[in-house]
Amino acid sequence: MKKVAVLVEDHYQVLEVWYPYLRMKEEGFKAVFVGPGRKKEYNSKENYPADEEIKISDVKISDFDAVIVPGGYAPDMMRREKKINDFVRDMFNAGKLIASICHGAWVPASAGILKGKKATCFFSIKDDIINAGADYSDKEVLVDGNLITSRQPEDLPAFCREIIKFLKEL
Repeated sequence: MKKVAVLVEDHYQVLEVWYPYLRMKEEGFKAVFVGPGRKKEYNSKENYPADEEIKISDVKISDFDAVIVPGGYAPDMMRREKKINDFVRDMFNAGKLIASICHGAWVPASAGILKGKKATCFFSIKDDIINAGADYSDKEVLVDGNLITSRQPEDLPAFCREIIKFLKEL
């Protein structure tokens, strides 16, 4: 069974966490909320809770096939955690899937994996990913090897389709 880490932190964008989490489960994959380990429950911008199922210090690259980085304000907090950046970088370098949506692209930028990659994100952070070395395009979803990126909640159907396609081809 494919296993997908969905990163959570306070002030996440509710659709960008729950839609992929539930879609992965619906597809028969094991989706797991991975948090920074500061507490058990993280809340969306609208105060909707997501319970950390495993803390980042307890994850092993070998246990996961993919990591999904949602948007909202959460990625600005996530990227401050060395262990989260290391996990994303190590997963990427192992050829495993990194999928980010909206402001989630801040994490791959901080992990140092965007150089030379085609990527998209929410328009307000496009300069950040360009400065991290990405080849930015304003498209609903971009796939470049084991990196999948999308712009905003409206792109979630295309984003999840590409994640599922990638995982089924493993």
